This record gives sequence, structure tokens and C-alpha cells, in this order.
Amino acid sequence: MSPFDPRSGHLPAGLDPARRAFLARAAGGLGPLALGSLLGGRGEARAALPTGEDLAQWPGVIRPYHVPPRAKRVIWLYMAGGMTHLDTFDHKPKLAAMNGEPMPESFTKGQQIAQLQGQALKCLGPQHAFHKVGKSGQEISEIFPEISARIADRIAIVKSLHTEAINHDPAHTFMNTGAMVPGRPAAGSWLWYGLGCDAHDLPGFIVMVSTGNYGQRQPIAARQWHSGLLPSRFQGVEFRSKGDAVLYVKPPVGLDGQRAVVDAVTKLDGLHNEVVDDPEIAARLAQYELAFRMQSSVPGLLDLSDETAETFELYGTKGGDGSFASNCLLARRLAERGVRFIQLYHRDWDHHGAVQEHVKGTAAEVDRGAAALVEDLARRGMLDETLVVFGTEFGRTPMAQGNGRDHHMKAFSMWLAGGGIKGGISHGATDDLGYGVVENPVTVHDLHATLLHLLGIDHLRLTIRSQGRDFRLTDVHGHVIGDLLA
Repeated sequence: MSPFDPRSGHLPAGLDPARRAFLARAAGGLGPLALGSLLGGRGEARAALPTGEDLAQWPGVIRPYHVPPRAKRVIWLYMAGGMTHLDTFDHKPKLAAMNGEPMPESFTKGQQIAQLQGQALKCLGPQHAFHKVGKSGQEISEIFPEISARIADRIAIVKSLHTEAINHDPAHTFMNTGAMVPGRPAAGSWLWYGLGCDAHDLPGFIVMVSTGNYGQRQPIAARQWHSGLLPSRFQGVEFRSKGDAVLYVKPPVGLDGQRAVVDAVTKLDGLHNEVVDDPEIAARLAQYELAFRMQSSVPGLLDLSDETAETFELYGTKGGDGSFASNCLLARRLAERGVRFIQLYHRDWDHHGAVQEHVKGTAAEVDRGAAALVEDLARRGMLDETLVVFGTEFGRTPMAQGNGRDHHMKAFSMWLAGGGIKGGISHGATDDLGYGVVENPVTVHDLHATLLHLLGIDHLRLTIRSQGRDFRLTDVHGHVIGDLLA
């Protein structure tokens, strides 16, 4: 007999109709508290169905934590488009020396190459100088002066990532959900589901998107923050960077007694649920309540009058301009309010041409905001409990595509800071030309396993059962990267 899952509301198959009806009606009382153990559920991954005021603040299923948590939340700075590791965080003097020479066939023969397949391949050296920075001597490109000067000793640079997808959309999907095929829950949804949200008036998973002026601007589909197999209430919510952060959340003019309307709809849906036993009704009720509360919380979030001139100077923005820096400032405010997972996409890293000029321009769009966010969290005492991720979906080729670089899945870089991460280190290495990983390879599943571990979750134990099998963020893979842990 399959166990009762309070997240979906599904009852075990094989129950007679009378018993099923009794258990369904008991869902709001004491019944669910004991039902997990009576029916073989795992205590650490079960929770009672919420009722009333608790409906907007589901406590999460991981009680107690699987491992001691080092972080409470994640802010993921997502460099969409494929940030070139060779011009940012992975210094390759040998590639510079071979600039313009034929790419050795020993690297590329029989390998999957995106748009360069069948063409004559020539090396394209790093387009900007690298410098050793900070007390740690991290090697970072000169196009990131703020990160270099202000946070180099706080970040851990991972130089040995590789992925399974060579085109943008499946690579985004793989990075976000652990699978290239759409339909699995995003990492932010998993965390909201597993740990709940400390904010009672904001979603547990919020996404913002900024767009730059240099790279090809590949679209970012809403399925990148979808709840997938999890109940729909755990889907990420996109906040717009300019104007109204959330469309239609303002109360309609002339509508009085909105609280009474929400309560009446809740009661009607509750009565309907007693008849149909539909788990999505609980999700709908939670969203009604959350939307009602957001009518007061969102305006307060966007009112930056309580920020100091020093803070605006730190980020280089006064907010509300739709920039990446503005979104970084809002991310800090969301973190202060208890949002579990905050993801900021910046669409400007697809540099198939003019990589020297364009990568410098794109780096300038994100450098100050990213450094300011880490520094701001640190000065407020929040960095130790906030995991900051700065990464992309794949890298770029050491071979030239005209004066640009093509997609590359064999190697790329990202950095992490705060939340239990050891600062001032580099992990892993690529070969002399930056083509493939040669030391401490890191998969996307390893990254996800480490992220969950830092928030107190054993990635093997946070699962949901669907279509006869258990699903998890790391699928059947993943290892925690112990060398990154402080």
C-alpha cells in the first residue's frame, strides 16, 4: 500500500470508499499527524495538511533536518547565455600562446561540437588579462574589477563543471531541474517544498530577469521555475524588474470587503474539495491567501525609502531601473523577508561574435551588483546563512567562431559564496586549452547535491513519488563536493 502524501493529498489505493471519505475529511485535523506512520510513511518527509491561517505558510517536510544546515536560503545569480570561462575565471596561458593556431585534433576528434562541426578549428586565446587578486591569489579576469577587489577572498571558484546539454533551453532545464526534459521541479521548488518559507506574505521562490545590451538575448521560459511533479503552489513566481512587480496583485478599485470575498471563496472551495478530493484545490486556496497578503507586502518591498545613500552607492543604482544591480538590491530585501530561493537571470552572455568587446560589456553589467550583494549580505550578518551562486548553463569553446566563441558543454566555471562555503579557493581544473575537465570533475547533479546539503537536506532523501517511482532533484546521481565546505 502506498503511503499517504500530505503534499499532494493522495490517499492509498485499495481503501474502501467509506474509509477514503473519512480520511479525506480528517485531513484538517489530527488524522494526518498519525497517518504517515500508520501507513508506512517516512516521518522526516511527511507533514500535516495545513488549514486556515497556516495554509499560506506550509512548514515544509524536512523536520528535523537531515544534516546540520549551514544556510537558510539561496540567491542564484544566473548568467544566461553561456558565460565564457576562458575570459572570466579560468586562466589559460597556453591557449593565449596558441592564439590563431589550429586546434589540436586530439582534443576535438569525435567530440560533439555545436555550430563549428566540420569547420577548420583555430584557437582563440583569452581576450582579457587575468590577475591574481586578494590575499588568496585567486586568478580572475580584469573585466571583473569589483568582484576582484571586494569579494575575491569570499568566493570559491569551481573550474571543473560540465553538463550534458549543448543548446540553451535544454541546458537551462538541466541546470535548474537536473533533467533535460521539461516537467521536473526546479531547484527552488524543491527547497520551498522541503523547507517551507519563512515569509508568510511572499512566495518561497521568486525569479527576476534583467536584459543586457551585448550578447544575443535568448528567451528564458517560465518552465525554468516550474513546480513540475510537486504541487503547483511551489512554482516560482516571476517579479518584474520595472513597474508593478507582480501583475494584477493590486486590489481592484472599488472592491471593498476583499477579505470577506477571499474567505467566502475559501469556504466554497473547501466544501467542493470534500466531494472531489482534488489536491490542487489546496494549492489554489494557498495561492488565494498568498495573493491577498502580497497586496500589502509587495509595495513595502519595492519602497526603497528606507535604504541609505551608502547602500545605493554600493550597488550603483537607486533601484527600479530594471538593471541587474537593482535586482540584486531587491534580492537582499527578499532574503531579509524570509524568501527561501531567489533567482536572478541576466540575459546577455551568448557571445558568438565580438567576444572581446561584448564579454567586457556584459561583465560590467553584473560585476558591481554581484560584488555589492555579497558585501551587503556580509555587513548585515546575513552572508553566513545565505548561499550565493554565480553561474551559467555551459561554457564557450577555446576554438574561434569568427571573433566569438561557440557553445561548450565539456567545461565551464562558476563561483559560490557564503552559507557554509570555503572562501578564497579554486576547485577543479581544465586542460591547458580549457577544453575539458582534468581534475575534480563536477556535474550539475553534484552542484545540486551540495546546495541541498548546505541547507540541511540529504539529496537522497528529499523525494516525491509519481508514476510508480520516486523522483528527486539529483535523479540517480550526485555527490556533495566536500572540498567546497568550510
